[in-house]
Amino acid sequence: MKVAIIVFSATGNTARMAREIKTNFETLGVAVDGYDITALSDRQKTIDISPYQGIVFGFPVHSLRAPRVAREWLRTLTGHGKKAALFFTYGGFTVHPAHQSTRQILTEQNFSVVSSAEFPGAHTFNLGGWRAFPDRPNEPDFNLAQDYAQATLNRFTGEDPGILGDLDHSIYSGEQLDGFERLRFKIVTQLPTRAGRECSLCMACEDECPTGAMDAVTGEVDSHKCIACLACVANCPDQVLSINDTTPFWAFKLDMGKTTEQDLNLQQGKIYL
Repeated sequence: MKVAIIVFSATGNTARMAREIKTNFETLGVAVDGYDITALSDRQKTIDISPYQGIVFGFPVHSLRAPRVAREWLRTLTGHGKKAALFFTYGGFTVHPAHQSTRQILTEQNFSVVSSAEFPGAHTFNLGGWRAFPDRPNEPDFNLAQDYAQATLNRFTGEDPGILGDLDHSIYSGEQLDGFERLRFKIVTQLPTRAGRECSLCMACEDECPTGAMDAVTGEVDSHKCIACLACVANCPDQVLSINDTTPFWAFKLDMGKTTEQDLNLQQGKIYL
């Protein structure tokens, strides 16, 4: 069997879990090809899914859904009835309706979605001072990835003929979810900037930006294009890009989630079959 794993991973959590899942598939005798669609240039390339018997899609949760640019990219695919699986990384708060909304897109694109999973990972806003899952993913998450790979393979091969059903029925409208996306900019009030600091001009921030928002020469982003994914900040080898201090929002977010920092960081991942 041959499987493709396709991920969007701005700060590295999703890519890290993808590597674990790939290794587990290969241990089970599966041939795996990996694709990263984070950069705008990579989403503009065509991925031929015809050689694969199963496709695994991995995304972070941005404001309760897969990132908008990833959702838009999914709508360019045609599944031809192929089996697909999902997994998400998330920073400790609300995950749903990410599973269901992405499953719906893939179903509309003629994929048959057979499984999904969620894995804790350091929150994007930790780059500004939050403390959500600072050491995740970790060993228990990688062990769960092993179980996910086995269960998903069983469904890809037909040994387990099940498919993924409806996971939740969101109380939020599409307009409300769009509004949640805009709330990211209530927290990231200073978009990524070099603020005049010197760098090696390696161009990684510009090349890897998911929306083409970053200008490596000026060290500033186009506010109309930026989605506050913080890929540029996380991947800057010179560590000269930064955002505003997000810690004033940390206690507020914990209160909204009716949790504590300790309880939040005890969360475990889940598999959905």
